[in-house]
Amino acid sequence: MHLTACEPTAMSTALVMDHPGDASLLQSCGTADSLASLEDAIAESTANESSEEESACAREDQSNTNAEPSVHAESGATPRPDSLSLPAKGTEFWTTCRDGEVKLRMGESGPEAEPAMTVNQMFTSTVQRFGNYKALGWKEGEQWKTMTYSEYYTSCRTAAKSFLKLGLKRYHGVGILGFNSAEWFIADIGAILAGGFAVGIYTTNSPEACQYVAENCQANILVVENHRQLQKILQVQDKLPHLKAIIQYKDELKEKRPNLYTWAEFMELGRNEPDAQLDDIISSQKPNQCCTLIYTSGTTGQPKGVMLSHDNLTWTAFATGRDVSLTDADKSQEVVVSYLPLSHIAAQMIDIWLPMMAGGVAYFAQPDALKGTLANTLREVRPTAFMGVPRVWEKMQEKMKSIGAKSSTVRRKVASWAKDVGLQTNLNKMELNGNLSTKPLNYRLAKRLVFRKVRKALGLDRCTRCYTGAAPITKETLEFFLSLDIPLFELYGMSESSGPHTISLPDAFRITSCGKVIPGCKTKIFSPDVDGNGEICFWGRHVFMGYLNMPDKTEEALDTDGWLHSGDLGKHDQNDFLFITGRIKELIITAGGENIPPVPIEDAVKEAIPLISNAMLIGDKRKFLSMLLTIKCEVNGETGAPEDELTPEAVELCRKLGSNGTRVSEIAGGRDRAVNAAIQDAITRVNEKATSNAQRIQKWTVLDQDFSIPGGELGPTMKLKRPVVMKMYKDQIESFYKEVVTPTTPDNPLPPK
Repeated sequence: MHLTACEPTAMSTALVMDHPGDASLLQSCGTADSLASLEDAIAESTANESSEEESACAREDQSNTNAEPSVHAESGATPRPDSLSLPAKGTEFWTTCRDGEVKLRMGESGPEAEPAMTVNQMFTSTVQRFGNYKALGWKEGEQWKTMTYSEYYTSCRTAAKSFLKLGLKRYHGVGILGFNSAEWFIADIGAILAGGFAVGIYTTNSPEACQYVAENCQANILVVENHRQLQKILQVQDKLPHLKAIIQYKDELKEKRPNLYTWAEFMELGRNEPDAQLDDIISSQKPNQCCTLIYTSGTTGQPKGVMLSHDNLTWTAFATGRDVSLTDADKSQEVVVSYLPLSHIAAQMIDIWLPMMAGGVAYFAQPDALKGTLANTLREVRPTAFMGVPRVWEKMQEKMKSIGAKSSTVRRKVASWAKDVGLQTNLNKMELNGNLSTKPLNYRLAKRLVFRKVRKALGLDRCTRCYTGAAPITKETLEFFLSLDIPLFELYGMSESSGPHTISLPDAFRITSCGKVIPGCKTKIFSPDVDGNGEICFWGRHVFMGYLNMPDKTEEALDTDGWLHSGDLGKHDQNDFLFITGRIKELIITAGGENIPPVPIEDAVKEAIPLISNAMLIGDKRKFLSMLLTIKCEVNGETGAPEDELTPEAVELCRKLGSNGTRVSEIAGGRDRAVNAAIQDAITRVNEKATSNAQRIQKWTVLDQDFSIPGGELGPTMKLKRPVVMKMYKDQIESFYKEVVTPTTPDNPLPPK
């Protein structure tokens, strides 16, 4: 086998693998988050200085020990690798070199056999079919402006020529730091067409975290939204030797600087440039080369640059679009609202690549979407498909409950009746895989009286697909929306799988399942226990190329047969629906050696007492389990920070419990006896259902404030950062486990320490 080692300066490229070739492999897959984990890439900058050489890989010959992939879905017989040799260009499944090429996992028939294509090939095909259809929409003042696919493609080519004029080198990054916009999309695709890497940077990143990403991808150009984001880059500019230019795409520049451009100035650079150089670069691109870097969580070390190839993006868009039955624009145009962080692959796939595949249109929400304006955008745009992270759905649920509580008695009774009908009808429909021959009369009546009005009020009256992913969602929230005739279809995947791996569909979903595997992909459960729980592993053309310049980390993610090990625990039911049961790294192993997945217990507590916003189970290497709890409170509209005031729903719950509390500070630390007793009662009920004594919660406390993104406890998709919480609340956690010391008396002397 050829060993491919990256020089210190190299950017890594991506991975894909050959078809495992066994038809008996289970066709199902997962749920929970993911869509991969959208967490912050926050870490100290330790990127090596790198040279400007274009060839990133130096090769040594070694003996070829290429193994055939294992084909037994549930066997668990395949050992994890001790090491994985790096491949020669284009002949192996993965690489970590920026200019590397990988072997695509092509199949002989079905979706796996689809011809591979570059981003440019997919885009030009869409322009040929749907050139005059709307592609992008954004609001200027109170007016919606739009751009057609022909205009969109021309703008991307102009941006690409501008990047080249500014000195973008092949396989170098274009970092994009800002909220979703047409400029974001155009910069992303322009970077790819120009032969660079499109690199999204989280808007919440610190200057140091931005520096790490920019240096790691050897960014020649950084595109920032506004003055606030620009300041982050200016603070670290001197530490970015590859940086040649900065472009600000919103607002006027507050100061002129060398190599700092407005968006208009930037686009003007390439407008009249000849096409020859760009056309040569585009024609030299291959589907198995890297075009996008997605930086994963930095909570347990340096963020990793997930290398995604042209084929990763174009094939995943094709396979997913077909699985969810996206409609081509000439029949009925799909409409989405872009608001989730584009630095994550989930938002890129849903907002950029899936609409492009079908000629759909993406409308951009306002930057303060998650602070309240998203509801207005949804009502104006009326999307046909909508993706919400669990917290978005939870906030909608809280708002509707709050409004419902103020309704008249008659309205409340009608709504309660309709929800009972809606839940039962949809559960029946779910069990029959969508084949409910006739809708009951009471359901049709409930739809007229309640469901249609609710959908219209939410802006979801045209929405046939409401998705949730990126983090676990509670059964309570799923059932709440199902009772309103709005089934939430869970997705599951990772950055490393180009986004989705399993999807729930209208005719194939189960409550708390992530659905079934996308046709053309495969799932296996690695080393399952007696209940069928094991590590979820992925196979398919959606699997990434590798982590840029990180062969060791790539070896951990990919086994010798080329399966991607997710780190998630899960199992299949008898119908091949995938259920996520935990995460290996989150698994609590008590001092007594019992393995306990925390999420089911945390969800059970939140369900038992809806006053709880966040719950985190503690107990790794401890004698018993304990729990940190937070109360539902208002959030500052400007900063996103939790406030002391309870939400209206929480206040209402307190009243029902016999408490007059209106603030977190009146409840935290056991200050409110009524709330304290109710929480203890809820935890007792959860403990009664525990499968063993080791899984019972022995101690708990209510913290002074809720977890949040600005507080650091949550990532950009509201995913709990457990290591951060452990560190932040170390004193409270240690207090759970302090031994009760018997007082010293003459009859009972303490032994010397």
